[in-house]
Amino acid sequence: MDLKASLDATDWQILGELQANARITFSELGRRVALTPPAVTERVRRLEQCGIIEGYRTRVNLPALGLPILAFVNIVFPGGNYRDYVRIFNDRPEILECHHVTGSDCFVAKVAARSMGHLEEVTASITKIGSITTTIVYSTSVSDRVITRDMVGPLAHPHLEGEQAS
Repeated sequence: MDLKASLDATDWQILGELQANARITFSELGRRVALTPPAVTERVRRLEQCGIIEGYRTRVNLPALGLPILAFVNIVFPGGNYRDYVRIFNDRPEILECHHVTGSDCFVAKVAARSMGHLEEVTASITKIGSITTTIVYSTSVSDRVITRDMVGPLAHPHLEGEQAS
């Protein structure tokens, strides 16, 4: 499919509304952005097809589920082949995210735990393969920030260009 369109103000409104509430109906979304439900449906479908909208998720309250400890674990491995270690991260469900990073660390993992003892168990399984430093989160100041047009700058999306029809 040839995508010769750029994100216009309406697309950005749609993205903002969906980021705030992915369960919004297309009828309500249409009212908020001044489009008919079929026009909104088409725009959302296009945003999904070109990869701007990757999916829809439910945000879970970790403490309410018994996981009140949130930590970031910085990991350094002794060798250069990190691919073998990714399996270990995937085997630990407590590791919510793991990012391969530049700098003195090799990976940064976001970990949720039931208790300090549970966190110690998780980090102990990682120290078998490399050295770590652990940072425990007191509170989260910014979370799930809505991505806006101002953040992206003049190029709305590198794969899209030209005029857009409603």
